[in-house]
Amino acid sequence: MDFGVLRPDDLEFEQRPYRPQDPVRSAAALSDALGLTQSRATVWRYPAGSRGRRHRELAQEEVFVVLDGAVTMMLGEPPQREELPARSIVRVAPGTPLQIHNDSGGEATLLIWGAPPERGKAEILDDLE
Repeated sequence: MDFGVLRPDDLEFEQRPYRPQDPVRSAAALSDALGLTQSRATVWRYPAGSRGRRHRELAQEEVFVVLDGAVTMMLGEPPQREELPARSIVRVAPGTPLQIHNDSGGEATLLIWGAPPERGKAEILDDLE
């Protein structure tokens, strides 16, 4: 098929816990559902107070789009704090450390898109408190 279409009701979210003390994030994988072959994509829901793992992708360039809500990203080394309201877009080059936090009072929804569609080539880094 030359195209793929997903509507909001088509998204199937799975819980993706990170730390036991944090609210649980959830993710809807888009890659298979859309038939992506040259990239991979996921929609993430970050409840207030949640965070993702600090890591660096070694093979992928990633694009982060804040669809709803607001998040904070810690980018680079030393970490630079970026406050990102809805509709913000961030590109992160391979090898750049990053961590996402939702320090806001509400849920945030992000689209994270990466290319090439490599898996298992991320380095997990020490968490930032």
